Formats: sequence, structure tokens, C-alpha cells
Amino acid sequence: MSERGTVSVLVIDDSAHNRHTLTTLLESSPDVRVLDRAADGEEGLKKVLELKPDVVTLDLEMPKLGGYTFLRLLMRTAPTPVIVISSYAHRSDVFKALELGAFDFIAKPARGTPEELEGLRVELLDKVRAALHVRPGQRHVSPGARALAVAGELPLVVAIGASTGGPPAVQRVLEGLAAEPTPCVLVSQHMPAQFTRAFADRLDRIGPFSVTEASEGDVVQPGHVYIAPGGRHLVVVDRGTRLELHTPPPTPVDKYAPSVDRLFTSVAQVLGPRALAVVLTGMGADGALGAREVQRAGGEVWAESEETAVVYGMPGEAVAAGAVKRVLRLGEIGPALASLARRRR
Repeated sequence: MSERGTVSVLVIDDSAHNRHTLTTLLESSPDVRVLDRAADGEEGLKKVLELKPDVVTLDLEMPKLGGYTFLRLLMRTAPTPVIVISSYAHRSDVFKALELGAFDFIAKPARGTPEELEGLRVELLDKVRAALHVRPGQRHVSPGARALAVAGELPLVVAIGASTGGPPAVQRVLEGLAAEPTPCVLVSQHMPAQFTRAFADRLDRIGPFSVTEASEGDVVQPGHVYIAPGGRHLVVVDRGTRLELHTPPPTPVDKYAPSVDRLFTSVAQVLGPRALAVVLTGMGADGALGAREVQRAGGEVWAESEETAVVYGMPGEAVAAGAVKRVLRLGEIGPALASLARRRR
């Protein structure tokens, strides 16, 4: 954190209007200070090296030096937490940016109404502050998936919860699990509604699992990964001869949609001692209450270690709740799940 207890930010965007708006939103809080602004990646990289901001906000579509090249150079020369500001029209681009080392992303409001701008302000400030907890150079790097055939019955259902830093972490887990591609994986990742289908499509291309955005009434099947739709929950219900997925809308009291707590609780209720929940990187405490429900039902809860988590908030809260049986480095989770799946056949 910079002098006087403030978070210092560099804003990079080729639109003067966007630079002004982001600066105004960021400096609405006394603990955040915009050091400077840049109109392209080339200028932005020079200013990062000169000013050494705590956090960078980045538009991917820029002249001279685009966002992807900027990220590659930045992570190589001066690793700094980067928050990508993306439009819904370019939602698939953010996942490549996250793989290249971006800390998180925020969707630009569609219309820029006062209500949307207030939501953007709150999210932006929350994520800028959270970025301070990232250790320099820390990011999730994907080693590549193996394409193996899906075979056999469903021996294991895995519920995964994640938030900040989650997309590359979820991908890394699936790549590690690819040696045993028969489980069903349910993922509750905090993400805007318009991005979850693109996230599922991207994961679907990496390995043996069939990955889709969950739909109301989907039947749980082996070798499938279901991503909770943004803005709705993902829960499991027992229909006697099958497990079915429901995607109810949030209630006024829900802080997150999708909610990790809601997913974990439903898995505990339906699967009992066979329930398995995994808490990955993320801000806040979502998942801790659900993890306790899994533990009470006799199931297991695993958590990503502080050593590899981009943000240790969610895993740390689950550990503090006394619900976690195993704490593993990110690269260990997939292989451990594969080993467990083989034993449960």
C-alpha cells in the first residue's frame, strides 16, 4: 500500500471518457488514489515501471500495444495486479487475459445509468483493495490438458466454489483431474451473467470433460462439468432415479449469485457422506457456511492453500470455520480428486 494508507492505481484505457469515469469512481474513496492515466499499452507500461502503482486497471482493446501483449510484458518485467475492464461484447477475451496473469475483471455497464455506475464503483473499489493481497508475480499457469475418453459410471460428484482468481484455478483443477475424467463437477464461480457461458465454452475446449453452463432440469452425468449461470444459483436435487440441477434466481438476502454456500448446502443434503466440496481462491466468506453443512453431513471439504491462492479469503474462512479436511496447493487438487475418484469406483 502506498503512503498515507492509500491504494495507488494506474488507469489504462484508450477512451478519454472511460479514463475520466474510472478515475472519478476510484477517487470517490479516500483510501484509493489514481497516480496517473495512460491512453495505450505502450504508455501504460512505461508508467508502471516509473510510478510502481499497487494496481493497474486495463482496457484490452488499445492502439500501439494491446492488452495481451501488455500483460505478457508486465508479468515478465514488473508483475503487478491487473484488473481488466471489459465490455460484454468481448467477454471471451477476459479468460485469456486471466491466463496471462490478470488478477480479475469487471464488466463495463451496458448503459451507464447512475445505478450501474454505482455498482461499478463498489465492485471496482472492492477488487482494487483485494488486489493488495496478491503476492508479486503470483498467478495460475495452466500446463495443458490431456484428452482422454470418458468411460464408466459416475463415481464422484465434486462441488467447486471460487471467486477472484477462480477461472484459471478451475481450469487448472480440471486439467489435473483429466487423468480420471469420469466424475461430475459442479462449479459456482462468482461471475456476471453474460460471462458464464463464455467461461464454460472455453473450458469445454481444454480436455475430456463436456463443459456447459447449467440449465434448469439438467440431469447430472459422469464426465460433465456444469457451470452455475451468472445471476442465478446452482443446486442439486434428488429425483429418486437421478440427480437433477436447478438454477433458482437469487433472493433479496443473497449477497452472491451464484452462491457457493447454496451449492455446497444442496450437495450436503443430497449426497450426505459422499459429498465433496472444494473451496478455491476468492474474496469474502462465501462457501464457509456451506462447507460446515458438508462436514455435518459426513462429507469432505478441501481448500486451496494460502501458498497458491490468489486471494485466501474464501479458503481461509472455510479453514477458520473448522470444516476443512485437506488443504492442498492448487496443482495438487486435480490429481488428488482423480485418485479419490478411482478409489470410489
